[in-house]
Amino acid sequence: MKFFTSIWIVLITITVGVGLRVFDVDPLKILRLKTFDYYQKIQPRDVTSNHFIIVEVTEQDLKRFGQWPWSRSLIAEIHSKLVVQNVNTIQYNILFSEPDRLNPKSFTDNYKINEELKNELMKLPSNDQYLSQFFSVEGSKAVLMYSIKYSATDGRVKKPNMMFKGSDPTPWLYNFLGVVTNLPQFLDSAKGVGVNIMIPSIDGTVRSQPLLINTDKGIIPAQVLETLRVAMNGRAYKIITGQDGIKEIYLTREIVIRPDANAMININYADPSMIKTISVSELLDGTMDFTNKIVIVGLNAAGLSTLKDTPLGLMTDMQISAQAMDTMATHSSLYRDSNTNLLEIIATTILLIAFLILVPRLNVLWTAGLLFSVLGGIAYGSWYMYSTRYWLVDVSWPILILVLTWTHLTFNNFAIQSRLRQQIKKQFEHYLAPDMVAKLQKDPSLLRLGGEKRTMTFMFSDIRGFTPISEKYKGNPQGLTKLINRFLTRMTDVIIANGGTIDKFMGDCIMAFWNAPLDIKDHANRAVKSAIEMQKELKRLNKELKKEKLPEIKIGIGINTGEALVGNMGSEQRFDYSVIGDDVNLASRLESSSKELGSTLVVGEKTKVQTDGFKFHSLGTIKVKGKTEKIKVFTVK
Repeated sequence: MKFFTSIWIVLITITVGVGLRVFDVDPLKILRLKTFDYYQKIQPRDVTSNHFIIVEVTEQDLKRFGQWPWSRSLIAEIHSKLVVQNVNTIQYNILFSEPDRLNPKSFTDNYKINEELKNELMKLPSNDQYLSQFFSVEGSKAVLMYSIKYSATDGRVKKPNMMFKGSDPTPWLYNFLGVVTNLPQFLDSAKGVGVNIMIPSIDGTVRSQPLLINTDKGIIPAQVLETLRVAMNGRAYKIITGQDGIKEIYLTREIVIRPDANAMININYADPSMIKTISVSELLDGTMDFTNKIVIVGLNAAGLSTLKDTPLGLMTDMQISAQAMDTMATHSSLYRDSNTNLLEIIATTILLIAFLILVPRLNVLWTAGLLFSVLGGIAYGSWYMYSTRYWLVDVSWPILILVLTWTHLTFNNFAIQSRLRQQIKKQFEHYLAPDMVAKLQKDPSLLRLGGEKRTMTFMFSDIRGFTPISEKYKGNPQGLTKLINRFLTRMTDVIIANGGTIDKFMGDCIMAFWNAPLDIKDHANRAVKSAIEMQKELKRLNKELKKEKLPEIKIGIGINTGEALVGNMGSEQRFDYSVIGDDVNLASRLESSSKELGSTLVVGEKTKVQTDGFKFHSLGTIKVKGKTEKIKVFTVK
């Protein structure tokens, strides 16, 4: 019944989980995107090119040169400064859609002046024409911008030279009603013009960049794409379209961009500090090497620009543009397509079926190990694909649905086991000791008398000089009990932490063993390690007791390895899980001899030969009760 119940629950989980993924509901989408953001924070892209420099208009520049918009003559000065220093291309994240307010005509229209002065002013050149001449000079490669408009385009656009191969690309592109364009003289003098557009994801973070959009004026390239074409002296775009969207965009015969089906690239962000950024003042006042650089000029001042959220924090438009272009130039865009979704769904479904088969048949530790192994494998695989191939493989959805499925199956198993434990308790609580009932509840297979013979390691630990300590508590037996319990708790914690089984307490004596009921290959090592840690823990306890003005405790420890019979010992009415054997008795004798040997720890030879990593010191040979021959004993310091 359990198995079939689990089948139905898992089938429902698979159906719901896959359905949520097919429809890609917003919470799952955001979780996936945030996971990929985290990857970029851990390992940003290495900047290998260093081809980009940002020149930004800062608040200090506004204080120096006046409020925005600046005269086109100042823009011309900036442009000229860059051109003479052999820049490759200058991208302006500035719109030149209106005439300069300081043009002669604009000035005469806005101020009442006499006709003679007006005629003289009109003889002066236009600032707009002055700037356009600088855009036209040899060696000047200016790339201007359009901005998105939610109505029809006013004015003309500079038609890019595009060639198409395949089906019509427009159904796959983002569509906009129009664009805000530049003054005609700037369109004519610029080497290229592209739309400056950044489409944020559902949570407002800019992760991708459209390279082509469709408008009332036809297909327009993104400014970042146009800048790269101009920088690389490309004459025309060649756009390859398949049945499932945009395949390739050729800037030149050799330079190919491979976006997604909608002509989008996922920006692979680098540390923004790796991109050189200077102010206009620094440009005009200083000198630096601009040779063959792509320079991005834009605004970064309060009230004139807004910072945008990215996986690596807030960035300016210029920084995002540089990141997008460098991503394309280095062929390092983050990759994810519809096939990736399909592979994730298929792989996750297979894992869910495996969980359905295995989880009901394994104990919780094994299933937990299975779960963490699978989750670790998924996480590592996703990270590996990102860090080596820039392939974005979702880890959040598979982990979420697998954890939910595992949780259900595990709780289902737990509920069944809980009912069985209650049945055992009801049946045996009046006949067995409480600790034995607990063991039976954990492992019902222990419901039989008898035992098995196996090689184990045994430990006996006893307080030295217990009689003088007890005499100090003649009038305070509760205080003595509290002290002993305090000591026993600290020591048993160490033993249990090292995989030991507490057999029993005999007054102030602790009897423990290793390699039962669970198999422990290095049982001798663990026993010796426990003894060493017990001594360290006792030192810490004695420091506490000294501060509390309580008696100091000294102990003796004996450890031996050998064969013994382990299992349920007792009668049909009452029994305990314990060990018996000659080597068990020898461990007790070794503990008894610790005081006369002057050593806290006494280890038998059989234990010594089964350990590694410890430095043993011989204590000689001793004669113990029940043995005809002397035995070699050792300690560890």
